[in-house]
Amino acid sequence: MTNFLAMGGYAAYVWPAYAVTVLALVGMMVASLQSLRHRQRLLAALEAVQPSRPLSRRTRDDTPS
Repeated sequence: MTNFLAMGGYAAYVWPAYAVTVLALVGMMVASLQSLRHRQRLLAALEAVQPSRPLSRRTRDDTPS
């Protein structure tokens, strides 16, 4: 196990690289979840202000050329 953790003498470079990668991924996940929650609150607020309307029955084929 010690040989594995030593990474062939490159542990001083490998383990910090793993740590930076994990920190970056966790940071991106946190930022994404915060953005999702913010956008969900914004959507709920917009839907509360303006009642939903039925979508138009017009299709792409009905559009004039």
